[in-house]
Amino acid sequence: MELRKIFSENKHILLYGAGLALLLFLLKWLELRFVIFDHALEVYVGAIALIFTGLGIWLALKLTKPKVERVVVEKEIYIEKSRDFVFNETEMNRLGISKRELEVLQLMAQGFSNAEIAERLFVSLNTIKTHASNLFFKLDASRRTQAIEKAKSLALIP
Repeated sequence: MELRKIFSENKHILLYGAGLALLLFLLKWLELRFVIFDHALEVYVGAIALIFTGLGIWLALKLTKPKVERVVVEKEIYIEKSRDFVFNETEMNRLGISKRELEVLQLMAQGFSNAEIAERLFVSLNTIKTHASNLFFKLDASRRTQAIEKAKSLALIP
């Protein structure tokens, strides 16, 4: 009942809105006819250009995408720490690590930077870098963490 009442009160507004919608539909149909039928070739060429542009972008992304995927594997190593650390002097001699390089390695394991190690040992920063480079070579490591891990496994440092 209320819907009839609302329709009867707003009949003029609803008829006016329907008439405007019909006129808008007619104008859009005429515009469509003008754009599509009279300029069909341009529309088709534009559509083909958009398709090939999208295809080119997709292909470029596929071709420039790196083929190698990185896989990060984390592993936990549990090493039993014994209270009685026994220094492995034979391994030190086998690797040819000097006493000074061992000192540098121990300070690296304690977390000191190259500058801090140089200050503690009263030598230049370049000397520490040389010792570190020699240690990396002798322990077959490319980073400090690798060198420390290998030295611990060989019982060179606690």
